[in-house]
Amino acid sequence: MSKTHNQGQNHHKTQKPQTSSQSTTAHRPKPTPAHKILIAFLLNLGFSIFEFIGGFFTNSIAITSDAIHDLGDALSIGIAYFLERYSRKSPDDKYTYGYIRYSVIGSLITTLILLAGSCIVIYSAIQRIFQPAPVNYDGMILLAIFGVVINFIAAWYTHEGDSLNQKSVNLHMLEDVLGWAVVLVGAIVMRFTNIELLDPLLSIAVAVFILVNALKNFREIFDLFLEKTPHGISLDDLRSHLLEIKNIKDVHHIHVWSIDGYQNYATMHVVTPAPTSALKQSIRDELREHGISHVTIEFESPDEHCPDESCHPASPSPAHHHHH
Repeated sequence: MSKTHNQGQNHHKTQKPQTSSQSTTAHRPKPTPAHKILIAFLLNLGFSIFEFIGGFFTNSIAITSDAIHDLGDALSIGIAYFLERYSRKSPDDKYTYGYIRYSVIGSLITTLILLAGSCIVIYSAIQRIFQPAPVNYDGMILLAIFGVVINFIAAWYTHEGDSLNQKSVNLHMLEDVLGWAVVLVGAIVMRFTNIELLDPLLSIAVAVFILVNALKNFREIFDLFLEKTPHGISLDDLRSHLLEIKNIKDVHHIHVWSIDGYQNYATMHVVTPAPTSALKQSIRDELREHGISHVTIEFESPDEHCPDESCHPASPSPAHHHHH
């Protein structure tokens, strides 16, 4: 019997039994991004219905408007959930890189709704400055407490993720937490001071904050579709580190891009007199240090002329058809 097996038996004999809570924690599966987005969707949808009822009884246009906004949020999050699940499909003949970019499309839809919603909130708040409306402050305070708690749970549940889609959903939840915090503070202050101007001013501040972050997210998505070199990767540094590997004489025709903002890919031509599998592994190990998980390498001999040392895409030429 092997030493390893004996050690395994001894470990089994001396191991203390797990408590019920320890066993549950050890075997509890980690929630997937799609599962987290589903939780956010259900919380958002349920609370938007609650808001409609609350807006009716408090006669608050602000709460009714936020209910419409949250219903739109729920719709976009539902779309994001579907696309997040779809993005987890394995690569096939039609989508050789997999379906991961569907998650990015979900992020794009959610971000566009955020941008539009923020602009609508700013417009409505400016109107409220010039046309203040009396509301039931006690009802606003009660609804705001529920709003902060429910949306904080959803925001906390989606705050860690490995996709731009989940990041956009989390920004949605953060917007709602801040929005309801503003409603809560504004309702309390206005209840005792009657300074109705405070409500639209705070709403504008939150909307501007969300607008700026949504624009940053939109730019990140835009960069992905333009195949821009991922943030934090320098091609000059990458090339200099690769040239330090033994038997590499030159590296050119380097392309680096990202599929989803997290998984980075690269292709390159490597000039070497010794094109071995060990050299390929050394290159992959170095690229992994730079955050690149997938690479396609083309080896070239030192006396070989490469017409593609600098990639300059040619203008598309008309297709040539053979007629018989």
